[in-house]
Amino acid sequence: MPDMTDQDLCKVVYNLVKDAEAYRDEQSVDRVKAMEYYNGEMKDTPSDDGRSRVVSRDVRGEIKKVLPSILRIILGSDKVVEYEPVEQGDEAMAEQATDYVNYIAFPESNGEDAVHDAIDDALRLRNGIIKWYQEEKIEVRVSEHTGLDEMAFAQIAAGDDVEVLAHTAREEMGPEGPVTLHDVKIRRRDKKSHTRLRAVRPENFLIHSDATCILDAAVVGENLKLRRSDLVAMGYNREKIDDLPMAEYGTGEQDIEEQVRRRDLLVQEDDAAKAMQEVDYYELLVRVDYDNDGIAELRRLVYAGGLSEKHLLENEEWDEPNYADIVCERRPHQWEGNSVSDDVMDIQRIKTVLLRQTLDNLYWQNNPQPTVQEGAIANPDAVTNPAFGKPIRVSQGIDVRTALAYNQVPFVADKSFQMLEYLDQEKHDRTGLSDASSGMASDALQNMTAKASAMIEQAGIGQTEMMVRTVANSLKPVFRGLLKLIIQHQDKPRTVRLRRQWVEFDPRSWDANMDVTVNTGLGAGTRERDMMMMQIIVGLQEKVMAAFGPDNPLVKPEQLYNGIAKTVMAAGLKSPDLYFTKPDPQEVQQKLQAAASKPDPEQVKVQGQIQIEQVKGQVALQIADKKMQVDASKEQQQRDADLVVKQAELEKETEARIQEAQLKAATEANKLQLEREKIASAEKIEFEKIAVQVQLEREKMDREDARAEKQRQSDIEKAHAASIGKAFERNDQMETAQ
Repeated sequence: MPDMTDQDLCKVVYNLVKDAEAYRDEQSVDRVKAMEYYNGEMKDTPSDDGRSRVVSRDVRGEIKKVLPSILRIILGSDKVVEYEPVEQGDEAMAEQATDYVNYIAFPESNGEDAVHDAIDDALRLRNGIIKWYQEEKIEVRVSEHTGLDEMAFAQIAAGDDVEVLAHTAREEMGPEGPVTLHDVKIRRRDKKSHTRLRAVRPENFLIHSDATCILDAAVVGENLKLRRSDLVAMGYNREKIDDLPMAEYGTGEQDIEEQVRRRDLLVQEDDAAKAMQEVDYYELLVRVDYDNDGIAELRRLVYAGGLSEKHLLENEEWDEPNYADIVCERRPHQWEGNSVSDDVMDIQRIKTVLLRQTLDNLYWQNNPQPTVQEGAIANPDAVTNPAFGKPIRVSQGIDVRTALAYNQVPFVADKSFQMLEYLDQEKHDRTGLSDASSGMASDALQNMTAKASAMIEQAGIGQTEMMVRTVANSLKPVFRGLLKLIIQHQDKPRTVRLRRQWVEFDPRSWDANMDVTVNTGLGAGTRERDMMMMQIIVGLQEKVMAAFGPDNPLVKPEQLYNGIAKTVMAAGLKSPDLYFTKPDPQEVQQKLQAAASKPDPEQVKVQGQIQIEQVKGQVALQIADKKMQVDASKEQQQRDADLVVKQAELEKETEARIQEAQLKAATEANKLQLEREKIASAEKIEFEKIAVQVQLEREKMDREDARAEKQRQSDIEKAHAASIGKAFERNDQMETAQ
């Protein structure tokens, strides 16, 4: 039968992708709700206007309680992963692969960020997705260089990947005569290839609804939006990329989930720069019988702008999925896991309602509702808008006690506290998480017996240990895939600095099928508990070596070093090599042989005793000589001390006499000052008396002058009245005579 055409393939892929998108949109509703609860935006529990809007943050609290412990146990070790040989003689290769991945490849591929984000997604959104891939991109860099000589200019402008944008040459005088200097601006296009680990956003991840795991999924992959510039940098044809339609943002579940996550989602403008426009991008792994041999093979398909044949960018065979799903609690026979949000969201909703009701009741208690008699209050705004010191004026004839009253709301807020405690206990029973899960020591639990503290701690530790082991198992495909990428794409040896030494690694000869073990440390307990366990083990190792010697069948020097190294890691220090040196087996064997060739211990003991007696005699003579010197030195020191004491007493007596003279002089000066002040005060009082008498005399003279002036005015008025009377009298006489 002929092979499947690309057109038929795209039809099959289209149906599979639409089923996967429908499944993703169905699950997206729960993820959006979980993110809203984590962010404290509970849209399904609206609050009434004027009432409390407080939100309980139980989902965030539980996740932040357990996340640090999981990350410490998974990423806190010096070796996150260890590769184990599958055949005899591969031990050295496995050790090299372990060192290279832990110290070089994992940090360079942003591994810690990817694992951190995936575990966070698993705790919040049920599943965290990690993708490993070989990133090949073209990086464009523009730089300017000035004052280059001929050789430097030739070196920097050489190469097919360098384009000279601007160039200026100038002549200058140098120590040996005129030289030509170059100013140049270049554009360099570098093709970079790196192994990468990345946490995939859940709203971009596609998996068929029938899948129980990624390995058996009919389709798995990503649907995201990439800029045209990113696609061109990935090596795709620019003309084909420029012809692709722009991505559209709609109201689908994926867009809503992306808006909730990003919050500041950029809206595409029609006149945006062509290179920065976003297009729909699909990277899919599909199981399909492309060659019609009756067996479905895994193929990698890349689409941009749509899912039709004209949008197909890549179609190639693929060996295995490069995705892994991280879950903290598995669901049997299902791809999705359980999250902390699933256990806590309904409790957060109930606690939010109770907290709002409790606060509303307290608000009514602190701000009671007034009851006012109509027309009794002259300034009603003083009741509706009370202010400190603002009076409430009551109309005339109204009894103040009946004009204004307050509605008494019963205090029932305390009834909520017991319910809140019950919900916290219910939350603990569901999740199994407690303060011990965050690494809190058991002695920090107050008012509790030691046995009860230990039981609570072990309960939280057990739940965390289960999460850690589930996460560790989920990470095994990640490190297996990372090792395979390194073996496939690193085509030459590489020399790197490891433990302060330069080491060469050549992964081309490594076995990509080595077993993988993700280290989970000593357990999920506190650092104190882990250190105590390791101290007990190291103590037992030391006792065995002390009793049977370093060459005993129970404990070897390498095992003792391993115990010490684990103790260092339990203390939170990543590199034991900074504090202890790993024993070299050859060096240990040489020391054991040297110890075996030593003379008879009894003979050495006798010779040592003789030497000790000789040393004792010499030491006795030295001690006697030293004693005589010490006695002479003591007598001299005693004489010097007596002289110092006498000199100190003389100085003390002289100082006392000087202080006495100074005190007497100060007393006389104070007396003289008091006399002066007394005389000045008496003169001041006398002067004030004279001033008062003068003032009284002046006031008396002023009163007498005023009295005289008043008398003079009275006499004038009397004389004037008399003259007027005489004038009237003469007038009457003249009228009578007429």
